[in-house]
Amino acid sequence: MTFKEKIYSHYTQMVQDRIDVFRDMISNLTEDSKNDAKGSAGDKHETALSMMHIEQEKLTTKLKEAIEQKAILDKIDPLKTTENIVLGSLVKANGIYLYVSVALPKITIDGINVIALSPQSPLGNHLMGNKAGFQFEINKTHYTIESVA
Repeated sequence: MTFKEKIYSHYTQMVQDRIDVFRDMISNLTEDSKNDAKGSAGDKHETALSMMHIEQEKLTTKLKEAIEQKAILDKIDPLKTTENIVLGSLVKANGIYLYVSVALPKITIDGINVIALSPQSPLGNHLMGNKAGFQFEINKTHYTIESVA
């Protein structure tokens, strides 16, 4: 498995794990509210149900975001390499590895730190469509694209 495939696999699993956790939490809240409805009455009961409903809405929003991230990752072919930077490119710039996909936490693969960034981010926007050797500046930081995989 190539370095780029390992990165893709790690991020795909990370997002799938988040989806599974959010689904479990929503399911547990739904079950708790059903059980609570059977034996409670009054203001405290209504407040508890309302709080559960608010929490469920928050989790549903997070679940939706994770599903959208997964859909973007599913469009990426980790075996594809291009000269120009596209969605799914692994870029080395200023000694930093950047994975153009979706904004996700920094990971370490084979002892190397990798940052996943969205093509819509300021840095991602400057990278898209460019090649190794391209130079640009963001917030007074000068970047040089060293390689594209």
